[in-house]
Amino acid sequence: MTPQDMSARIVRYGELQPCKTAFIDAHTPGSNQKENFTIIGGGVSESADQHVHITIPHGFNIGAAGQPPRCRNSLHSHRTAEVFYVLKGRWRFFWGRWGDAGEVTLEEGDIINIPTGIFRGFENTGTDYGMIMAVLGGDDAGGGVIWAPQVIEDARDHGLVLGENGKLYDTKKGQSLPEGVKPMPVLTDEELRDFPEPTPAEVVPNFVARYWDMMSLADKAPVQVIGEKGMLRDRPGFEVGLLNHNSATSDMHSHDRPSVLMPMRGHWRVTWENGERGEAILAPGDTMSVPENLRHTAQPSMTGEASLFHVIATDDPAGPTRWTAEKDRR
Repeated sequence: MTPQDMSARIVRYGELQPCKTAFIDAHTPGSNQKENFTIIGGGVSESADQHVHITIPHGFNIGAAGQPPRCRNSLHSHRTAEVFYVLKGRWRFFWGRWGDAGEVTLEEGDIINIPTGIFRGFENTGTDYGMIMAVLGGDDAGGGVIWAPQVIEDARDHGLVLGENGKLYDTKKGQSLPEGVKPMPVLTDEELRDFPEPTPAEVVPNFVARYWDMMSLADKAPVQVIGEKGMLRDRPGFEVGLLNHNSATSDMHSHDRPSVLMPMRGHWRVTWENGERGEAILAPGDTMSVPENLRHTAQPSMTGEASLFHVIATDDPAGPTRWTAEKDRR
């Protein structure tokens, strides 16, 4: 592939196009300043204003959320995996029907693989604009977002109505539900009983990996962070790995499906060859989609701290995470 071909598969951090009306809580005080980014795949945005940077199917979606201090994302759930790593700032992740079953604070570089089937939210608790990068399982990301009932009710009080078609309608702009489209029903008490409330002791050791633990392990070889043999043992339909200065090599390799490179720290030189040789420099916050069967390698381009997340789909179905699957078997 030529550098021109590959440039269409690189999304620079500074070129990310935000959507401020992506979800039902876009008008709700405390959540009305967040920005949603859809980088690869359709994502789960409920707004027609959402820009998608790369539409090529990868078996998963890549997105991001940017929020000023004390801005939060309301309680919701997904049917497939939702993985975040903190690019900038300090973030509090909380979960449960009312968001009080447990919480954990993540620093820059930390990663969380939030169990499916529970309500979760997150808040920027830092002192500046923060950014978290996200991986959602499946090309259709499980068909959308499941909101806690109070989120839908609060949104309606502030002019936003979610249709059963999964699309938002802003009554402040004179919009209304189209004929034949009913409002998205809120979950019943019986349905809500199917949403468990795990304790921090169940979630944190099994679904959170700390940056410096990953970096220490990556000194010997690339570390599998999420995967069948990963630090976080799970099979959500994709794997996440981490490289650093010591585990990056110049050996060319390829995959039989598209993969994604996401620098966390440092600048990385990605080199590829397919008839002709090309290269690009990636910085923290950049996202690069590497085509299937393209021989390539990634190496830090300078001294100092360097780390890079690598994401690739697996043959596992995009569905419940290990914790939820184990609960279902009991």
